[in-house]
Amino acid sequence: MSDENPLISLTVCVRNGVDWVDGCLESLKSQTYRPIEILAVDDGSSDGSTEKLLAWHDENAEIPVRVHTQEAKGLSAGRQWAVENSNGAWVAITDIDVRPEQDWISNLVEMSAPIDEDETVVAVTGRTVFEHEGDIVSRLRSVEIATKYRSRPRRTSLANGPCSMFERESLLAVGGFNPQWYHAEDMEVSLRLNAAGGTIVYAPNAVVHHVPEKETSRFLAKRRRDARAHMRIVRHFPRGRRSGPGFDFIGSSTIVLTVFPLWIMALVSGIPFGFSFFTEEDWTWDIAKTRWQTQMLVVTVLMMVVHEFVLWRGPLGVVNRGALSAGRFSILEILRVRKLTMKWSIALWQGLILGAKDALLGHNGHRKLFSKKPK
Repeated sequence: MSDENPLISLTVCVRNGVDWVDGCLESLKSQTYRPIEILAVDDGSSDGSTEKLLAWHDENAEIPVRVHTQEAKGLSAGRQWAVENSNGAWVAITDIDVRPEQDWISNLVEMSAPIDEDETVVAVTGRTVFEHEGDIVSRLRSVEIATKYRSRPRRTSLANGPCSMFERESLLAVGGFNPQWYHAEDMEVSLRLNAAGGTIVYAPNAVVHHVPEKETSRFLAKRRRDARAHMRIVRHFPRGRRSGPGFDFIGSSTIVLTVFPLWIMALVSGIPFGFSFFTEEDWTWDIAKTRWQTQMLVVTVLMMVVHEFVLWRGPLGVVNRGALSAGRFSILEILRVRKLTMKWSIALWQGLILGAKDALLGHNGHRKLFSKKPK
């Protein structure tokens, strides 16, 4: 590439990701685009990531690598340090468990040119491919993410954290990444850029690969975290105050939310029938027991039908069917999907409750209850 290409700063943060450090840094240094620099931040790791990351530090190399270590302050704090200390006209962000393809930056830069005079491109976002293995968790996650990208428009509302590039001055002008934010920092920054009149462009050929997300506990912890953080997004950017494209990357989570309440409704809906038994003149325990069992059976069957409809139709159905077709289609696998979806739904509700608590207390980046603008 010519010397006229702008310098791009590639940034990545890690906390306790020792097994992923080398793979991520190797893929960043293998980018075909020039010139680039790499800024890596260790956010209070305790598993050996710090030492492994420091081994990459070399500011005098053809592709300079600067490593910064800090106490555990969070992803936003690490990304903000990288932005403030970068030299590039554009700052690219990714995650330590991601492996960008060699032309990732080249394809982002190619899409950074506006297509009309009214367009100000302030960010370009690529496409993340989640790899999968034989387990149901990674297959489901892989299909879910692929479904989100399938119909994504050129203009989007979200510069995704694993695969995006920001115009540095525009990013700093909206405040960059606030260290107080609890996750969803990519979504909050994106909405601020949109509100300031900027355009975020989707570059489908700028691809990064995410390592398989296999463990159920890790999958659920991330979904709980995302739901908690999205409570802040909804508060800071209510529908009536948002500008630019609408949300185009929500996915199936809104459908998953309904699964747990459906079963709660199934259990609760039989309670009123129980009270009616005590008002009948010919009431006996045997009659009550028989009628109660019959009515609960009917209610449960109906709720199971609704539940199965939710699981196999619509956006969530696409994900579930895709996860099964990518593996071994069997009754056991169907039960595993049903179990995982229930746990997923519960995790989302737990996250929303924690997010509501954050909002009431003004914690984790939430503005104060009576403040009009996010800080």
